[in-house]
Amino acid sequence: MRCVIARFPFDLTKSGVLESMKGVKPEPVTGEFVIIGRRHYPVKQVGQVITRQDRRDFSAGEVLRAMSRLGFTCRALPEVAPARIESPLQRASAMLGTPLSV
Repeated sequence: MRCVIARFPFDLTKSGVLESMKGVKPEPVTGEFVIIGRRHYPVKQVGQVITRQDRRDFSAGEVLRAMSRLGFTCRALPEVAPARIESPLQRASAMLGTPLSV
């Protein structure tokens, strides 16, 4: 399949991507990722390996589109709800508890 990544055309095949990624240790996933075999690879790592370009030269979206069209499963880590941040006053109030009624 012909696709354009970082303004350069590439002829990619699923077997070619599998062969390129063979023996490559996955980096920790922090955002979008591609499942290749049984491993989860960050999308930028996959793009760097298959295009031999610097990660700053292409977007994650370009690689995600190409990998999806080749039949690979692409996902994003679920957003974690931000922890509730208490002010020092709220924290002190919670530590003291509620007032007792006399």
